[in-house]
Amino acid sequence: MSEAPLAQALAGKSSPGTRIGSLALLTVLFALWAFVSLPEGGWLLVLAALAFWTSALRLTVLLSALEPQSKAARRGLSVAIPVLFGLTFLFLWEFVVRGLDVPSVLLPPPSAIAATFAASTGLLWADFVQTFLKAVLAGYAIGCGAGFLTALLVDRSPFLKRGLLPIGNLVSALPIVGVAPIMVMWFGFDWPSKAAVVIIMTFFPMLVNTVAGLNASSAMERDLMRTYAASHGQTLTKLRLPAAMPFIFNALKINATLALIGAIVAEFFGTPIVGMGFRISAEIGRMNTAMVWAEITVAALVGSLSYGLIALIERRATFWHPSIRRG
Repeated sequence: MSEAPLAQALAGKSSPGTRIGSLALLTVLFALWAFVSLPEGGWLLVLAALAFWTSALRLTVLLSALEPQSKAARRGLSVAIPVLFGLTFLFLWEFVVRGLDVPSVLLPPPSAIAATFAASTGLLWADFVQTFLKAVLAGYAIGCGAGFLTALLVDRSPFLKRGLLPIGNLVSALPIVGVAPIMVMWFGFDWPSKAAVVIIMTFFPMLVNTVAGLNASSAMERDLMRTYAASHGQTLTKLRLPAAMPFIFNALKINATLALIGAIVAEFFGTPIVGMGFRISAEIGRMNTAMVWAEITVAALVGSLSYGLIALIERRATFWHPSIRRG
């Protein structure tokens, strides 16, 4: 008599599809067991959480080992694996916090954070508009644009390359908690002072990466352009800027997260009664930790989506690059 599919899956003797389906069912069963064990707590909950984590981890490893042939299947798998890992983390978070009776002031469960999120969408949207749509987008555009244009000037001047880049490294090392109050004093409590902090944080990463990218083309390629009697502008647009695109997009992706962090931290030092940083500071003072985590969730989602959007544009703009072709 043949073994049952679940036993075969645990022993690793069945087909990949059968193993994945059996492990998925096992993961759901362990999750239900842990949920039922929540009121009792103790060792029963610990065993249920460990069993759930083990089965979910095995399922994630099994999915990671798959190598589908179709492009759509590969993309779906690249999304399914991090989603499964994230859901596993959230389930364990819920089990541990509720099972061990952790005070919500210290760490609220994800269900409480989700309830606060759903009940405060209007407030969260107003904070998002103030912090991201006003301060972050304006500062990001100005900082990255100014850094890119300055890099083009620095590339033409050895004096600026030797004099400005060391200063840029110095300024980029300035602590944001020291710069933010000064910007608030200079530009007021509204979003322009937060945009100024974002400009400072994004300007020099773009400058340094663009200068490095402009020097990425080889001497042989530049000699070939001179052989063709190409002007500086033609060499820049046809050779050096395309070669610098991976560096520029790296700076854009780095700045996408730096800009949001800078704006939120700057709001701790003075802002109207709206904004993500203001809300975090105010609600933590009221011990409303669930609202703080709701704001953190918004910031994490916005930062991830911004990074993903820039990465998607990068794939379209630098499709010729070896790293993109291999992907």
